[in-house]
Amino acid sequence: MPDVVIGVGPVSPEQVVAVARDGAVVRLGREAVAAIDKSRDVIESLAEETQPHYGVSTGFGALATRFIPAALRSQLQAGVVRSHAAGSGPEVESEVVRALMLLRLSTLATGRTGVRVETARAYVQLLNAGLTPVVGEYGSLGCSGDLAPLAHCALAVMGEGEVRDRTGHRLPAAEALAAHRIEPVVLAEKEGLALINGTDGMLGMLVLACHDLRGLLRAADLAAAMSVEALLGTDAAFAADLQALRPHPGQADSAANLVALLAGSPIMASHRGPECTRVQDAYSLRCAPQVHGAARDTLAHAERVALTELASAIDNPVVTVDGRVVSNGNFHGAPLAYVLDFLAIAVADAASIAERRTDRLLDVARNHGLPAFLAADPGVDSGHMIAQYTQAAIVSELKRLATPASVDSIPSSAMQEDHVSMGWSAARKLRRSLDGLGRVLAVEALTAARALDLRAPLTPAPATAAAVAGLRSEVPGPGADRHLAPEIESARSQVISGALVAAVESVTGPLR
Repeated sequence: MPDVVIGVGPVSPEQVVAVARDGAVVRLGREAVAAIDKSRDVIESLAEETQPHYGVSTGFGALATRFIPAALRSQLQAGVVRSHAAGSGPEVESEVVRALMLLRLSTLATGRTGVRVETARAYVQLLNAGLTPVVGEYGSLGCSGDLAPLAHCALAVMGEGEVRDRTGHRLPAAEALAAHRIEPVVLAEKEGLALINGTDGMLGMLVLACHDLRGLLRAADLAAAMSVEALLGTDAAFAADLQALRPHPGQADSAANLVALLAGSPIMASHRGPECTRVQDAYSLRCAPQVHGAARDTLAHAERVALTELASAIDNPVVTVDGRVVSNGNFHGAPLAYVLDFLAIAVADAASIAERRTDRLLDVARNHGLPAFLAADPGVDSGHMIAQYTQAAIVSELKRLATPASVDSIPSSAMQEDHVSMGWSAARKLRRSLDGLGRVLAVEALTAARALDLRAPLTPAPATAAAVAGLRSEVPGPGADRHLAPEIESARSQVISGALVAAVESVTGPLR
């Protein structure tokens, strides 16, 4: 795995994932060191002035009117970190905290924040040592940055608070830093504020979510293809010329995937003759490209927003290119909050249509000759009846999670911060939504595979057969009722890891 070099330009989404999840080594580039040094010179020159400068020689937020003398400024910067490290609730996942730290480091490297090089290097050292600050879920309003989460990370750099090591062991930050020979940072002017005033938590979760959703939408196409085939549907509605009549790019990609997945299907060929009286399939089958495609287009928009934010330097005040130190509002998380909410809507709808396809597979009145609930002996056995209940419960939850967080705002800091984005909350619920979508798609794939087995002696398409074989490597085929939860979990693992799609792509080539 190549090292991730942090320069003055943006890190890529792939680099964020590599550091957050795979532990890629981080290095600070020479250009970044030079840019950091240059902006630090600006801050140190202002620190000597008697005129107040926000974040350098004043208090913060509603307390910005107080001038802070030089003797108290280190205390001021440490104090803002300690007081803002007020997070509460369940622990935030390690991958999110690592992404957050990397993205704060990336902004420090732009030379627009005024920190010292040794402060930036402390973040490099923590990331490479596998030390992850303990961060509580609650504490960010998505404006003035992700204050509490970022403050907990800055606190660890100071040798305070708690961290987890590579093994997951929780210990005091001072002890962990000493064990790795990392010198705690004593913050200078402007640094405490620079370490907490960013959208890095929201952005990190958006980047990870985009990465995950891209894979899940391929899995959604696969599960839909398996259901279409198992329900004796048709791929005629997915033809490229029909998609061209409504040229949304995501729709075209999804339809092309469905055509490739269903190519050469003996099951589908078995009912193409004149004796077939079905004119068109139900919406959950026929409109899969429209729904999955709209989700893809929403994702593409979110990815563009993420790329813009990755190329941004978020701080307040900011050191401008021409050497001024200026207050601004770039820490407001609205651009991220909107797309995080938008993605939650797309995720909920993709899960909803998948659940409808599953229900159709189980209903003897609609599944075209399959046994009720795909049970071995309906009445004695329940088959996948309750697996659909699990899907329904998740889909209902996803609909609630699709309620936008970004339309809410709550004033803070004595009405100085009187409008906030709630982008952190939008990101947190999107993570839960993606987990739910993976589970819903797992149930659909597992149910469709069972239905395809029950179509024997007819066999599925080569691609969908590869998916069935992948599932069957861990989950037995149709039979009497057995403990279903482990089978769902096994299918979920294959869906979220990408293994199920990879098995299919060995036949089709890369899916779109």
